[in-house]
Amino acid sequence: MHSDDSMVVLLTLGAYLIGSLSFAVIVSRLMGLDDPRTYGSQNPGATNVLRSGNKQAAIATLLFDALKGYFPVLLVKVFGPSYGLDDRAVALVALSAFIGHLWPVFFGFKGGKGVATAVGVLVGVNGLLALATVGTFAIVVYFSRYVSLASMVAAVFAPVFYVFGDGVAWQAAGAEVLCLAVMALLLVWRHRENINRLLAGTESKLGAKKA
Repeated sequence: MHSDDSMVVLLTLGAYLIGSLSFAVIVSRLMGLDDPRTYGSQNPGATNVLRSGNKQAAIATLLFDALKGYFPVLLVKVFGPSYGLDDRAVALVALSAFIGHLWPVFFGFKGGKGVATAVGVLVGVNGLLALATVGTFAIVVYFSRYVSLASMVAAVFAPVFYVFGDGVAWQAAGAEVLCLAVMALLLVWRHRENINRLLAGTESKLGAKKA
């Protein structure tokens, strides 16, 4: 195995371990709140933490979940070229951090749905791409009040924006496009219960508190 390959393996493993930090659970414990896996959607994510009524905890969860997707990608993009690492390394690290959030080794492989971590990855890949995707999310959630629906729509549009965006702003590198497409598919799959509730008309809207 070449030294570059060994570095990619180590970075990929490191990104997965960082992604495995479930900040919804960590923040809730530190702030003396109920475990988010025990109420609401039972999903360890910022939206469910918000149902606890503690906005500060939800914001902290959102930021830290995003940062764990952002920093691994940023580090590889900034320092990777000096070690011969290209967009394939960026894609692997990004996907690993995202997968770590979905299946965290530190929390019994039962993680969240990856929305905030995906946003962090997008910011690391390109700020304009993240802005376009978050804008799509905001529009859908504003009119529907369904965070789950907005998350899925935005995730699906992210690789589309990447491919058809301004070539000066970002280049459609195959590895990164594939990474975004896989992330979108995984995010939609993780929302399969939400899809069933949306179809049944029983999905919770933004702002709903736990019973």
